[in-house]
Amino acid sequence: MKAVRVVPTPDGGKIEIQGIPVPQVGAGQVLVKVRAAGLNRGEINQARELRSGNVITAGVEFAGEVAEVGDGVSGWREGDRVMGHGRNCQAEYVVSDPLALMPIPQNLSWIDAAAFANVFVTAHDAVVTNGQLRKGESILVNGASGGVAMAAIQIASVLGAKPVIAMSRSAAKLDKLARFGVDVGIDSSRESQVDAVMAATDRRGVDVIIDTVGGPVFEANMECLAVKGRLVNIARLGSATAQIDLTKLWLKRLKLIGVTFRTRTEQERLECIQACARDLLPFLEAGRLGLPIDRTFSIDAIADAHAYMQLDQHVGKIVLTVA
Repeated sequence: MKAVRVVPTPDGGKIEIQGIPVPQVGAGQVLVKVRAAGLNRGEINQARELRSGNVITAGVEFAGEVAEVGDGVSGWREGDRVMGHGRNCQAEYVVSDPLALMPIPQNLSWIDAAAFANVFVTAHDAVVTNGQLRKGESILVNGASGGVAMAAIQIASVLGAKPVIAMSRSAAKLDKLARFGVDVGIDSSRESQVDAVMAATDRRGVDVIIDTVGGPVFEANMECLAVKGRLVNIARLGSATAQIDLTKLWLKRLKLIGVTFRTRTEQERLECIQACARDLLPFLEAGRLGLPIDRTFSIDAIADAHAYMQLDQHVGKIVLTVA
């Protein structure tokens, strides 16, 4: 089968399309014929870091149909339309744990389904499980045009957060986010994050911040959190280092939370997927969740897809079509 492979080199991983054997389904596993696979910035960054070790198959989210069910698997059968979170999925076939799969609602295409799993599982874990956002609480999402950030905005909106505040350096991107549940947009190239958040919350501050920027906004994030606020860091696109005012942390009784899948056990990963499915699939089926598809590329054009993502001009998801 055809697959996107990352070949380690001394200068970082090199992306290639290779022909490899179709994986064999084992007991307790499901083989999925992949129709589309999402592309995510994290996998590009990880590929760059691969300087030694084995060649790996890229990809963390996919949509397709069940091709074969292993012994001991219940709940799935051949021909089922599924989307999933897992590794090695930018390929024509992928083997998955059945608990990593979710049913695709009838109204979703392969491409739309392939854009769901990674960002919404990650955002649900950040907003609901770790951020513990409750109805009526306020939230700020910075770096708001990224995939996980856009998912976080929608989750907060459907769960009844008020206000939902989004921050970006691009006024044009903020305009496009209004229809996804943003109540207040902050153009950080022109206005103060702290002043804008305080104005939007009657000087109280926000209850939850979903942070993808890191260092450059850390002090402002601390400043505009409410008492007992929660700062959840997903990424550090601006910088991985920051200074912290421990007095602010102490007086406001803040929680600083980091989330990643890199250090989770397999059981923890599956629990995140199942929690996302439990809470969000009804909203997805009702048409209240989903990311816009910015652009699609054939799997054979993976180099072009990587180059386009690194331009940082997209709003929504980039998806690879596989078959």
